[in-house]
Amino acid sequence: MADEIDMDPMDELLRALEAADCSALLAAAEDIHYADLAHLYENLDDEKRDLLLKTIGPELATDVVAELPDTLIEDALNHFKPAQLRVLLGNLSDDDRVDVFQVVSEEAQVRFFSLLGPRDKELTRNLLKYEEDTAGGRMTTQIGRITADMTVKQAITVLRRDREDAETLARIFVVDEQGRLAGKVRLRDLAFSTWDTPIRDIMEAADEFILATADQEEAARTLAKYDLVVLPVVDEFHHLLGVLTYDDALEIVQEESTEDIEKLAAISGEQSEVSYLNTSVSLHYRRRVAWLVGLAFVSIASGYVMFRFSETLEKAFVLSLFLPMVVAAGGNSGGQAATMVIRAMALGEISSGNALRIAWKEARTGLFLGLSLGLAIAAFIALILPHLQQGTGAGFDFLHLAAAVASAITVQVLSATVLGALLPICARAINLDPAVVSSPSLASTVDISGMLIYFTIAGSILNLN
Repeated sequence: MADEIDMDPMDELLRALEAADCSALLAAAEDIHYADLAHLYENLDDEKRDLLLKTIGPELATDVVAELPDTLIEDALNHFKPAQLRVLLGNLSDDDRVDVFQVVSEEAQVRFFSLLGPRDKELTRNLLKYEEDTAGGRMTTQIGRITADMTVKQAITVLRRDREDAETLARIFVVDEQGRLAGKVRLRDLAFSTWDTPIRDIMEAADEFILATADQEEAARTLAKYDLVVLPVVDEFHHLLGVLTYDDALEIVQEESTEDIEKLAAISGEQSEVSYLNTSVSLHYRRRVAWLVGLAFVSIASGYVMFRFSETLEKAFVLSLFLPMVVAAGGNSGGQAATMVIRAMALGEISSGNALRIAWKEARTGLFLGLSLGLAIAAFIALILPHLQQGTGAGFDFLHLAAAVASAITVQVLSATVLGALLPICARAINLDPAVVSSPSLASTVDISGMLIYFTIAGSILNLN
């Protein structure tokens, strides 16, 4: 008996799937969170996916479908009959339902839309007017909504009627006769006020809101900045359309962070919501190959610079010892600057209008970094390298070599830092993604500029030109 009590529901569900035991499968599924069921579904084969969905039915499958990666949603819905689909689509919250319609094929959209009730059709149609990555495309209209001329008793009566449909009652929004956002109240304010208290006497101003057409990333930043549980979404006439909740913000932040990380790594195309192991090799290949091929050809320019200064290297081959370091130092310092600026842009701390201030700040930072690195390398060349090697093998001593390398690395770090800071701003100014432009472009540019700087300065100081 104790073994049965301690049995893990997920293990029981997997055993039920293997045995095709529907009653045991349903019993186990009811004890498992829908997010875990969605993760399990992703890792099953087609036969077991069909068995799982048909066994748990449309009621239990509603939340599971909402948690699935975009590429699996349409396939999951196709496992249900029209009558079951009508129940499932009707049970979805309006924002989840819109998310489903935004990712399925046009043919499926038409088929699924015909199964909706009149009210759900109208809501879905209105929400689909907004792009997927806008506040309007992510909002839910299922909110607590009352008017300023109500009393507390009237408001509670309305909220009691709508409590099952409302996504959250943590904040209840007050509108005027035209449906424009007028304020907000907390549920506890209603609970601790007398029934005849007018709502306008206890409501607070709703100063934080966002336009439905605003970018979803801006909406997430607003939620985080003001520590909001929900953020009202309005149209250009200030009519309350819906809200974004904190869990929406978490999803948005995760999506945007993943997108930026992938673009910084020169991975193109739409990000896959399917887990890494379940993403096909062909998709991984398609998303990576274009940038890799392009950057490979750009790197030919670095080889040409090396070829162009081959005579300098022949005269002083010892310079090759420090070439990788100079180039890498520029890439590292430029990457640091680009990362700092991209992060600041993502948080809304800076804009294109701050370009000169940013350039000046990073120029000073780059100068100090370059001097520090240059002095460290100069000390190594002047004090340690002579003990490792008898001479430079050229017509100059270690002190002159130290001066040349230190000067080159200072200029390289300074220029790369400024370039790394300005590239994201320039990209944003011409409506390009700062992340995708900065990392691949910066790496190639700094490689080429580093070689030019190194050979030019070293050649001048050491009289090799």
